[in-house]
Amino acid sequence: MQLSFDEERLNGVVSAPALPPFSDKVIAFLNDLSSVLMKTGRAFSDVVTFAYWCRKAALTKAKENYTDLDQRLGRGVVFHIAPSNVPVNFAFSMVSGLLAGNKNIVRLSSKPFAQVDIIADAIEKVIDESYPEFKDYIYLLRYDHSDEITAKLSAVADTRVIWGGDATIATIRRAPLKARANEITFADRHALCVMSADAYNAADNKDQVILKFYNDTYFSDQNACTSPRIVVWTGEGIEEAKKDFWDRLGQKTEKDYHIEPVQIVGKLSMLMEASTAEPLHLKTSLNAPKLMVAETEKIDDRLMEFKYNSGYFYEYSTQDLTDILPLCDTRCSTIAYYGDVADKLLKVVRDSGCPGVDRIVPLGTTMDFSLRWDGYDLIISMSRFIGVN
Repeated sequence: MQLSFDEERLNGVVSAPALPPFSDKVIAFLNDLSSVLMKTGRAFSDVVTFAYWCRKAALTKAKENYTDLDQRLGRGVVFHIAPSNVPVNFAFSMVSGLLAGNKNIVRLSSKPFAQVDIIADAIEKVIDESYPEFKDYIYLLRYDHSDEITAKLSAVADTRVIWGGDATIATIRRAPLKARANEITFADRHALCVMSADAYNAADNKDQVILKFYNDTYFSDQNACTSPRIVVWTGEGIEEAKKDFWDRLGQKTEKDYHIEPVQIVGKLSMLMEASTAEPLHLKTSLNAPKLMVAETEKIDDRLMEFKYNSGYFYEYSTQDLTDILPLCDTRCSTIAYYGDVADKLLKVVRDSGCPGVDRIVPLGTTMDFSLRWDGYDLIISMSRFIGVN
C-alpha cells in the first residue's frame, strides 16, 4: 500500500460525501475485512482481536446502543494521529470514524509494526477487490515529522483525533483546525487495578487470573494508558493473596516475557527516584528483573509521577476504597477490578465527584476497545445531529 503524502489523493478524500453512521455498506466492508484478517493476521492476537471486533454481528450489536442514527450524518473528514505504542490502535480509531460516517485520514506511526502492515495490506486488498469506492474513505499515510503536512491535513479535517502524550498533543495543536471542527484527544493517562483478596484466594483457577492481569499489563509493556500501574488490595486475607499473586506472576513472566537490560536499569532508576520522593513512603516487596513491585503505605497524588513500564508496579492495601481518590484525577482513565467490588468503586467515584475515571472494567478487559472510550462516545463525537422540527 502506498503510504506517502499525495495531494491528489487528499483531494479525493475531501470531495467524497459523508455517510450515515453504521451504513450497511460500511458494515459489509468491515465484515469482509474481518474475514481476510482472520486468515492473514492469525499469528498476532491483537490483529485477531481487531478482526473479531469488526464482524457484522459485533457491529450490528454495537449499533443497537444508538437510537437517533436516522438523524445523524458523518461530520466529513476525520484526521487521526495514531500512537506509537499500541500497533493496532490506528485501526480501531479509523474504523470508529468510518462507522460514524466519515472519510478517514490516518497518520501511522513511523515505528515498524508487522500488525500495521498486515491490516493496511488487508484494507487495500478488500478495497481493490470489492469496494473501490472506499478508497476515498480510508487514506493511510506515514511521514516524518512535518508541520507542513500536518497543517494541510488539519486544515481539511472536520474532526481531529490525537492519540499520544501531552507533548504530542501540544505539538499537533500548533496546526489550526477549521472554525467548526472538533477535536478528540487521548493524552497521558494511567490505570489502577483493585483486587479483592477474598475473591482471589477463593478462585479455582488462579493462573487464569494471572493471565488476565498479564494481558492487561505485559502485553503492551504497560505502555497503554489502560495498563494498571498500581494494584490495590482490599478484603480479608490480603497477605496470603499478595504472596500467591506475585509468585505466580513472577513465574509467568520468567517463562513468557522478554526484557532488555535498558528496561531493567530504567525500572531500578525509577524505584530509586520514587523511594526518595516526599511524601511517598515505599518499601520494595519484590525486585526481580522482569517484575518489580514497591509497596506504599499511603496513596499520594504524586505517585503516578513515578510510573514506569516493563513490569513495574506499586501496591497498596486498604479496607477503605476512598483511599484511591488521590489517583482518580483527570489523568486516570481506567480502573480494572477482580471480585465483587465494581459497585463499590462506582459509588466511590460518583459520590466524590472526582474528575477522572472513565471506565471501570473487569480484569483482563482493559485493552478491549469500545466505541465509548476514555469518556468519549466516538460515534456521537464524530457525527452530527440533524434536527427536524
